[in-house]
Amino acid sequence: MIYVSQTANSILIDHLQRAGHQVHLIAPTDRTYDPVSAHPDIYLCGMGPGGSVFFGDPSKIGPKYPQNIVYNAACTGAFFIHNLTYTDQALLTQAESMEKIHVRQGYAKCNIVIVDETSIITADRGIYKACSGKLDVLLVDPGHVALRGFPYGFLGGASGRVGDEIIFNGNLKSHPDYEKIRSFIESRGLKVKYFSQYALEDIGSIIQGAPAD
Repeated sequence: MIYVSQTANSILIDHLQRAGHQVHLIAPTDRTYDPVSAHPDIYLCGMGPGGSVFFGDPSKIGPKYPQNIVYNAACTGAFFIHNLTYTDQALLTQAESMEKIHVRQGYAKCNIVIVDETSIITADRGIYKACSGKLDVLLVDPGHVALRGFPYGFLGGASGRVGDEIIFNGNLKSHPDYEKIRSFIESRGLKVKYFSQYALEDIGSIIQGAPAD
């Protein structure tokens, strides 16, 4: 199953469905502010490439930061990256086998492209500093990603790993660090997929996995 926002571009959704994936669209709720209310990474947390998906309790999500980031952690399968001050305890329990990395950024998943268990991409310097030495981290230029209602969005929220592909929601080639991003991903034996027909947009991540037990 692949979870994407109801607001995702139809080109992305068609691509996923043509590849044989079952796509579940996340509808907006009144739990948080409108621009992110249909974002999967507000409600769900992928537990790592090829892993399960943790479903949060919507009643624990509040309208503003930090009440709406309790499930917005980045899990590589080996590492759990989040502002641990605010992480919901049930999610921490689900991730008990992972090494925890505390970062100040509450929107950790929004700010992190998970490549594999030990490789991530981020534009957040705090995340870069906290994770360097434990993971391979590519630091890229911030911005260059649209997010409705905000000056810009985040590359992690505009992407997700599906099988052996890192898929970007929009034209990654327009990003000034495109070549570095492509090289970093391909050096891990993975493919890069993007859509030149429309601009990069943060849609709250593309999350693949089966529901956690």
